Amino acid sequence: MLAIIRQRLKTIVLFMAVIGPGIITAMVDNDAGGITTYSVAGASFGYGLLWSLIPVTFFLIIIQEMCVRIGIVSGKGLSDLIRESYGAKVTFYILMGLLFANLATIIANFSGIAGSLEIFHIPRYLSVPFFAIVVWLLVTKGTYKSVEKIFLFAAVIYLAYIISGFLAKPDWSDVAGNLLKPTFVFSKNYLLTLIGIIGTTITPWMQFYIQASVVEKGIKVENYKFAKWDVITGSIVSDVISFFIIIASAATLFVHGVSIETASDAAVALEPFAGRFAELLFAVGLLNASVLAAMVVPISTSYSICEGLGFESGVNKTFRQAPWFYGIFTALLIIGSIPAMLPNTPLIKVMLFSQVINGVLLAPVLIFILLLVNKKWLMGEYVNKPWYNFAAWTAVGILTCLSVVLVVSAFL
Repeated sequence: MLAIIRQRLKTIVLFMAVIGPGIITAMVDNDAGGITTYSVAGASFGYGLLWSLIPVTFFLIIIQEMCVRIGIVSGKGLSDLIRESYGAKVTFYILMGLLFANLATIIANFSGIAGSLEIFHIPRYLSVPFFAIVVWLLVTKGTYKSVEKIFLFAAVIYLAYIISGFLAKPDWSDVAGNLLKPTFVFSKNYLLTLIGIIGTTITPWMQFYIQASVVEKGIKVENYKFAKWDVITGSIVSDVISFFIIIASAATLFVHGVSIETASDAAVALEPFAGRFAELLFAVGLLNASVLAAMVVPISTSYSICEGLGFESGVNKTFRQAPWFYGIFTALLIIGSIPAMLPNTPLIKVMLFSQVINGVLLAPVLIFILLLVNKKWLMGEYVNKPWYNFAAWTAVGILTCLSVVLVVSAFL
């Protein structure tokens, strides 16, 4: 009996040591753009798009797990492996697309910081530079372990959205019905919102970040199963948060016919129907999500570019050891924060631009991931099993088709 208890305690300790990359990556994807998309989905279609979170969660687990497995087995980041396997030219084009998409995402998240704090009557010309400096100091002066602890703590604050969802007093029978029974509305706006939910939940930067993260964390092959559960846990919890964001908007804004354009609009609009506390919780959740993403997305971009170009990278390194890594990170913070300080920044257009670039980039990134994970010389016994390949290629095919529709619709 004592031996069983010791074994279980050892398992829990190992899991706690390994967790981080999967939970952080999935939770950060609920950034300002994601929260806006989910809020608009709830305000526009009520509970009608809740069902989409089930297949999205399945796709997210499959894709993130492959990246984690590649990182643990190879000990290398995704852009590093793409460069080694497919050449510098291909890597350059992917990195340029990633840079522009991530820069738009960073601008959107600093705008999320501005919008959330304006609810508390704090002007954006104070809030944006303050948090840009805080983010810079935390990353450049910390280590991977200290930065990861901050990320995990920030992930807990997402619980504010769950509380907001309950405060909205939804019809739970209606919620369950829409979650378990897909109902399609054949309209352009419905289709675009559906694609937006999928596109904002599975983005290219996530795959680069999670793989680089497990490599820098130094997770070994023998602990792979714990890293896999980290991915599964993060993906499910992240989409539970998305579920409650949609519920909070659907139970209040949709019922009363209130239309919104941004997540901060949703927070303000909640007050008359769910109370001041729900509004404040929604705003705090938006601030937390925006700050967290404003840290992780620039780090992910720096990882990807430095790996692809062969430069030293990593939060564990000093500025002198990895000047390009920290230089790119600093430049992204500066360039991303300046537009957010301007009151007339077209946030919706910035987010649309980001989604279009991500839509163009997602298909080739996912294909490279599948090609790499099936290379016997790279993965050994950890290549995909046939059934896993079927599920993965199906997911990639669906996501690719939806990305094409998103890009075409944006131009039309």
